[in-house]
Amino acid sequence: MNLSNLKAPKRATEKRKRVGRGMGSGMGKTSTRGHKGQGSRSGSRLMRGFEGGQMPLHRRLPKRGFKNIFKTEYAVVNLDRIAALAEQNPGQAIDHEALVKAGLAGRSELVKVLGNGELKAAVTVRAHKFSKSAQEKIAASGGKAETL
Repeated sequence: MNLSNLKAPKRATEKRKRVGRGMGSGMGKTSTRGHKGQGSRSGSRLMRGFEGGQMPLHRRLPKRGFKNIFKTEYAVVNLDRIAALAEQNPGQAIDHEALVKAGLAGRSELVKVLGNGELKAAVTVRAHKFSKSAQEKIAASGGKAETL
């Protein structure tokens, strides 16, 4: 890179649209508002999705389903991921902080451990929820499943 091939970023040199500044500007007379109609009048503010009085698309389409706003959602972590974490940090308990550090859960997320995979070492796992198979596999390996 040198001075001969420097370029301004895209749109950095674009001029601001100056409406109503004479016929030579290309945006004179009606100032890009067109002739007559609601959009040409002063004080015209239309809601998003307004279609000139036609029934708007968001009201024409049927509404489907139900969204339960009280549903608790969990970040799902399988036992194979916990086994990999246990190999990296032997002797340490796998808790929410360790899962966040490994990128398996968000800081504000609840964690549920599922039983997909095998545990070889005895590990203490602390999470918000466990599946039955995950609890059995953790206990079979000699570890503990502690609910937060």
